[in-house]
Amino acid sequence: MRKWVIAGASLAAGLAGAGLFSTGMARRAEKRVPMDGRLVQAGGTLLHVTEQGDGPPLLLIHGLGAQLRSFAGEMVDELALDHRVIRVDRPGSGYSPPLPSRSQHLAHQAEAIAALIDELGLERPWLVGHSLGGALSLHVGERFPDKVAGLALIAPATQPVVEVPDVFRGLLVPLPIVGLVSRTLAVPLGMASRAKVLKEVFKPEPVPDDYLTAGGGALALRPGSIEAACGDLQLAQQGAREMVGRYAAMTLQVRILYGCGDNLLDYRLHGGATADAIPGATLTLVEGGHMLPFTQPLETARWVRSVTRRG
Repeated sequence: MRKWVIAGASLAAGLAGAGLFSTGMARRAEKRVPMDGRLVQAGGTLLHVTEQGDGPPLLLIHGLGAQLRSFAGEMVDELALDHRVIRVDRPGSGYSPPLPSRSQHLAHQAEAIAALIDELGLERPWLVGHSLGGALSLHVGERFPDKVAGLALIAPATQPVVEVPDVFRGLLVPLPIVGLVSRTLAVPLGMASRAKVLKEVFKPEPVPDDYLTAGGGALALRPGSIEAACGDLQLAQQGAREMVGRYAAMTLQVRILYGCGDNLLDYRLHGGATADAIPGATLTLVEGGHMLPFTQPLETARWVRSVTRRG
């Protein structure tokens, strides 16, 4: 009996120590990557947004485990020459708190994005969604087609997948215990594997030296960010299964950009098959990997401008 008591006490002490470490790392990350914009009340949700430029509105939505800086400053500067560019941290990511329901289902995040469009007075913006942000953009466009002009999707996650990429297996923590795990073990384990994960995410392109700060990558290893990413990934599968059957009925303009060397998502499935399923959708292929908004910001901005140009 005494052995079990000692083991239990040791485990509790270890978890407490990991929790203190995780809290400290979160504070350091927030010092390295402070809030860039402001919090906007959109319906019942607070969302962290930045705005730049004037002209037709573009609403940029980032991907899994990221935040709004993953759209590089050079990309935003280029687009802001002739557009009003809004970047948003998805609920639970970056500096946006989780939804009041704490749900990470894309359908519920879509409601928050639609409320943000109304709150900011955006007149039918184009949604520019990267990776999981592309999946979210599709949900917004399908549910609220009158609120948006079209979807410019960069390396979007659009289809159910048989296997989660190895690099994201750590996010498959059962959701009932994800809160505990994210506040104790997840941050130290994530720190140990971060270099390997980033290499796989950016492959075949090199990991930019400034991604943790300029790209906001340091914020990913905070307990709340990890908890949100676990929910995002696991519920995205459900969202994709719900969406694919409705692609044929979509009437919005949909444009897709993919890097041929994308190491995370198969451009033939998530790009080609989706473009074939949505009436009038087009697919553009370029050399590069998954993180085009950060590795090729000017080229990506020019593609966005070319496909969102209004007659």
